[in-house]
Amino acid sequence: MKMKIDDYIELVNKKLNEYIPVEYPQTIYKSMKYTVTLPGKRLRPAMCLETCAILGGDIQNALPTACAIEMLHAQTLIHDDLPCMDNDDYRRGQLTNHKVFGEAIAVLAGDALLTFAPQVITKYSQNLAPSVIIKVLSEYFHFAGAEGVIAGQVVDIESEHNDNIADKEKTLEYLHLHKTSDLFQLAMRTGAIIAGADEDKLSAVTDFAKTFGLAFQIADDILDEISSFEEMGKTLGKDKQAGKLTYVSLYGLDNAKCKLACTLEKCCDIMKTNDFQSDIFKDMIEKIKKGVGL
Repeated sequence: MKMKIDDYIELVNKKLNEYIPVEYPQTIYKSMKYTVTLPGKRLRPAMCLETCAILGGDIQNALPTACAIEMLHAQTLIHDDLPCMDNDDYRRGQLTNHKVFGEAIAVLAGDALLTFAPQVITKYSQNLAPSVIIKVLSEYFHFAGAEGVIAGQVVDIESEHNDNIADKEKTLEYLHLHKTSDLFQLAMRTGAIIAGADEDKLSAVTDFAKTFGLAFQIADDILDEISSFEEMGKTLGKDKQAGKLTYVSLYGLDNAKCKLACTLEKCCDIMKTNDFQSDIFKDMIEKIKKGVGL
């Protein structure tokens, strides 16, 4: 049966609820579960499952990894929203974790998710060979760590109100590649690895994920300028207030839209060249276009 995005979302939501118990001390599990189970698009786990599917794998084998990636994503959101980072009160239309549970528990919940997620992979991936699990975990630790999303967050912080950056274009590319693209790479690469993809397919998948992640972040930069709280579920305009380095701040709104259009076109070219037959990926691209009015 050909899966649709809503099918993936339903599968992932069910498993996320199952995988995170509420045990003693209940506060930490409730805090972890709060952000993980907030209503969301579930793009990253869906892309993991869809990549596995289009490359001939069994999505049931990829489901624990897909859920682990969503937990990692939630961890980045919890920490990103903290007062010492972006200081946001809302996420996905709901109060942020630290507003509900306090800053100390929010920090610990993020730390707990970072280590809980790989345990989900090892505990529930019974049908995967140990060598495959090791590859998947290696991907997880690489993209979750100082070479991955953390690197992007550091550069994001250091670029605020910083007029001394020598090469802003290169810095912005690095920032977006790691802060956003890395989790899409993690999702698609692990889906491909679980499907048994060869190096050529893995390289193509990586290229698509990098490009899609960049497009996603450019769109987010644009939406921070033109969208509303009701549409985005979070406080907007904070990037400009914080003096963040974004595609809009560096290139202007119109040029940012042009760069987004070109990046999305590259995504389509990669799909065509590598014969990635996925209505789900096509729909994701179209939704990004529609969201910013392209």
